[in-house]
Amino acid sequence: MSRTERDYVSLSCLCVGVGPGGTTSMLARVAIVSWFGTVQFEAFVSPGTHVVTDYRTSITGITEQDLSSRTSFSCLVFSTLPHVTYVAEALPFNTVQQRVAELIKGKVLIGHCLWNDLSVLGIPHPAVDTRDVALYMPFRNSLKVQQMIGLPTLMWSLMSREIQQAGEPIHPVENARAAMDLYRSYNGPWESAIGKANWPCCLPPDTFSRCYT
Repeated sequence: MSRTERDYVSLSCLCVGVGPGGTTSMLARVAIVSWFGTVQFEAFVSPGTHVVTDYRTSITGITEQDLSSRTSFSCLVFSTLPHVTYVAEALPFNTVQQRVAELIKGKVLIGHCLWNDLSVLGIPHPAVDTRDVALYMPFRNSLKVQQMIGLPTLMWSLMSREIQQAGEPIHPVENARAAMDLYRSYNGPWESAIGKANWPCCLPPDTFSRCYT
């Protein structure tokens, strides 16, 4: 089946911790970008009745105020473009889940460690329509490692581009764009391998099999 640029989106999520010690991850921020990196959706996610015990601020940059329904993005405004949503307050989880499900349905989904994102979203996606840069074997072979490689390392090693600078929190839009740019740079051989029935990726962890259909 022939695909166009409209058929590809990239997803990235950030989580905070709930429960004892904040060890259970809960969705707190999500971003989806297009083939060219245009933001299609970005939002903070309200914890609702859950009590956040670890905002993981040093990593996520997220604070209690960010997840308040009164929070606004100082740098974002509502867009008049179709199919693009900038959210000016933390939204209920169900609202975010529904919007993300709508945006990724029928799309080829790009990302890094997508099983983590799909798990916290509670949205399964067809495995054949995922392109996970953390699982792409040629990347691992190029760097001569067989374990999972972090997105900043992939970007620096393969594209000479620095993301997530030291001391700076992760931004989901930056991560989504980075994963998309990596895929775009290698989509020719990636799709060629798939077309020859030679899946070029490792399998995701068995414990996340529910995230794929």
